[in-house]
Amino acid sequence: MMQEVDEEEEEQQDIDMAADSDPESEVFEITDFTTASDWERYGIREFVVINPGTNCEAIISESKCNLLLSSISISLTNSGCQVPMFVQIQQKWRRVYAGECQGPGVRTDFEMVHLRRVPSQYNHLSGLLDIFKSKIGCTLSPLPPINIAIRFTYILQDWQQYSWPQQPPDFDTLLGGEVGGVEFGKLPFGACEEPISELHLATTWPHLTEGIVVDNDVYSDLDPLQAPHWSVRVRTAENPQCLLGDVLTEFFRLCCRKESTEEILGRGLAEEVKENSDISSALSKLTEPAATVPISKLSVSNMVHSARKHIRRHRRIDESPLNTDVLSSILLYLFPDAAVEKSSENRKSKTAQSNNCGKAEQNKNSHDNLFLQLKSAPSDSLTYRLALCACLVNYNHGGLRAVAHLWQEFVLELRYRWENNYLIYGLAGGPPDLRCCLLHQKLQMLNCCIERKRARDEARKVLEGSKERERKVSGGCQNGRPVPESAGSPITASTSTREVSPGKSWDSWSDSEDEFFECLSDQGEIETTHPEVEKHGSKSKAEGRLHPYNNMTLLNSTEPLYVPVTQEPAPMTEDLLEEQSEVLAKLGTSAEGTHLRARMQSACLLSDMESFKAANPGCVLEDFVRWYSPRDYVEEEVIDKKGNTVVKGELSARMKIPGNMWVETWETARVTPARRQRRLFDDTKEAEKVLHYLAVQKPADLTCHLLPCILHAAILKLNEEESAEDIPSVKKNIQQSTCQASKLLHPLNHDYKKLEDFINQLMAMETVITRARSLKAKFAICEGAKGEDTEELEKFVSSLLEEPEVVVIGAGQGPAGSIIHRLFVNAQRLADFTSDEAAHLAPLDEDFGLDRKPTGGSNKMSDFPSPAGREILLRTCVPRPAPYSKALPQRLFCVLMNEEFRLAGAFSSDTSFF
Repeated sequence: MMQEVDEEEEEQQDIDMAADSDPESEVFEITDFTTASDWERYGIREFVVINPGTNCEAIISESKCNLLLSSISISLTNSGCQVPMFVQIQQKWRRVYAGECQGPGVRTDFEMVHLRRVPSQYNHLSGLLDIFKSKIGCTLSPLPPINIAIRFTYILQDWQQYSWPQQPPDFDTLLGGEVGGVEFGKLPFGACEEPISELHLATTWPHLTEGIVVDNDVYSDLDPLQAPHWSVRVRTAENPQCLLGDVLTEFFRLCCRKESTEEILGRGLAEEVKENSDISSALSKLTEPAATVPISKLSVSNMVHSARKHIRRHRRIDESPLNTDVLSSILLYLFPDAAVEKSSENRKSKTAQSNNCGKAEQNKNSHDNLFLQLKSAPSDSLTYRLALCACLVNYNHGGLRAVAHLWQEFVLELRYRWENNYLIYGLAGGPPDLRCCLLHQKLQMLNCCIERKRARDEARKVLEGSKERERKVSGGCQNGRPVPESAGSPITASTSTREVSPGKSWDSWSDSEDEFFECLSDQGEIETTHPEVEKHGSKSKAEGRLHPYNNMTLLNSTEPLYVPVTQEPAPMTEDLLEEQSEVLAKLGTSAEGTHLRARMQSACLLSDMESFKAANPGCVLEDFVRWYSPRDYVEEEVIDKKGNTVVKGELSARMKIPGNMWVETWETARVTPARRQRRLFDDTKEAEKVLHYLAVQKPADLTCHLLPCILHAAILKLNEEESAEDIPSVKKNIQQSTCQASKLLHPLNHDYKKLEDFINQLMAMETVITRARSLKAKFAICEGAKGEDTEELEKFVSSLLEEPEVVVIGAGQGPAGSIIHRLFVNAQRLADFTSDEAAHLAPLDEDFGLDRKPTGGSNKMSDFPSPAGREILLRTCVPRPAPYSKALPQRLFCVLMNEEFRLAGAFSSDTSFF
């Protein structure tokens, strides 16, 4: 099998050797020391390799080797090819190659020797020089000078005296005992083991001659501290354990679990609750005409609290997946308003304030818009905090069962807040934000329901207080006695309304479709309706007025046109919108289906028309259109019979189409103010739907809902850690990952395979950051430190992360070189001690200044260990094969390691004068 290889110069290169003054020595202008393939040690970059096929035997026989080499020589001669050609011989694991290259009047033979052990007579420079001289067989006297280049590689593996990557756990704290931090609001980060496994120091002497340096079995001049060139590469640990990656991986695995909460925590509880009462049918029982038990005992609140009691009664403390103290801490973190409330009113007001404050802080945070890209939730929201808690609970406090327990308690807390009119902390007001994840929308929907319910209850109190006051006033007047006023007397309806809410609500909790619901009137309605009733009895039918509209009057009278108090449209989550779209799409395109679809979509229009009729007695459709859709009322100037220019208006063309839905709706609309209309948004029903939806979620479903928030938190964490280390490659990768995550998380059905790959990318970025942190710690780079040396060290560490091998400026005498020297000295001091003994040694800086002699003849310990690898390159130009032949380059590359001895020679011969 033949392969043609054309390799560019390797990035992982060392110092290039200088060319000789002789033009023929240009062949030496190559990378002397390389970590590339073995045949490149011959000093070539372009070549052809012939090696045995996959199922073929190795070429071990010497006769077969010679036959192949002869065939190669003939083919090169006949073809005139000047590209070196190699054949692999011996066993494949030995990586031995022999070959030939032919040029005009020149032939170069490539030979290789491989042994498992270094022969003692060739374990130094002088022995290798003897081999080289004997091989070139030059008879000239004196022999031309031999150029020598040497590189020794030292490996540092011992990091014993350097700080552990993570702070040790604090077992005295409530949430302690875990590595990597104990706060629920933060994701852990960093490596649990040393991410840098080895540091390789290459000391190089690029320009030596035989008479300058001495290296034999007795003495050596090759002191690494005196080497003119140092270069360093680091070997990283393969897949080191990192906390953020572990947390994300463990949480992601929950997506594949199929167990329900009942199966995880036990069925006994659910069965017992079902025997006593069915919460899902509580609302229907409340509206039954004949109840055999008091209403209070059939209330949802009563049933839920009964279920809570059963849970606590039958779950022993030691059986609880989550420790009681841990669970309490989590719930206080999720609902901090519960810890500071002194009364229900205080709690409600603080909740509203906290929501507003959270929203203001959100706008200040530059990273908060990230949740829009990831379809997550704001970083100060309840959903985001729940995701962090669920992730940490799964990792540190019990896994799947603990997550199921937390979710159960969370849903019970939400129901408690719904029952008692407490707003949910950490959610912005208003309808669900469809840009966020579905779970966040559900929580916002529940908060909307609580807001409507609170407004309805407050309206009921206002109306009841007003009626009671009127009754007392009328009773006092009849008795001829004044009614005393106390400091706690009821406030006026208008003032109360202003304090409660500017929105609209309803005064009933029934779901019956035949029932009319009293809506909380706005301030304008209360303040304008009563004076008109008193002054103009004919206008007493007008109800639900807000304020006059742009000084307009009704077309058929001189009465002002009033803006009515209307119901707010029903908020919807994206799954409800999708459901509604599917229902409307199934109606088809027939005339009947189109008509039915239009009627279904006109519920809000009908409500507004009825409110408008109640606020403007005697109005017509044109009046409504002028307010509701001004573009559909066309006005133009015409000349009347008297010759005067007047403005005449009429409905637009689309409004005059036969069967127009607006016309039909106007005709069916009754004169009904908003407070007596059937609710467009039934908060009781919607709240129960949300709570039921949350209660039936499996832990795997919860994980899928929270996954965007967790990935959002992970990206923010990486951003935070990267900004402290300033790694350009990681910063770029984070930006790219954010764009990728945006595409992965927006669909409702996630591609879990791609998400797993994405999590692996985040783990890779965490690993790079931990490597940078480890290197900075080893090279004593402190945050905030300034100076030329610090800047040089920072650049050096950054290069180590980005490049395969980095040159040490100043070699052993520079800032980085001094630190590397100290690292090796420290490792040598600890080599003969156990970890306990090493802990009692004096600090390195105290005795670092003492004289240390690394070479032989001294009893003191060497600063460096024995080199793990020695590479020696011998080169010269001599005439071969005869003294009168042309002087040609000769080269021998020697590799000496503990378990390997390899020689790769390129010997050139003159084919014209031999």
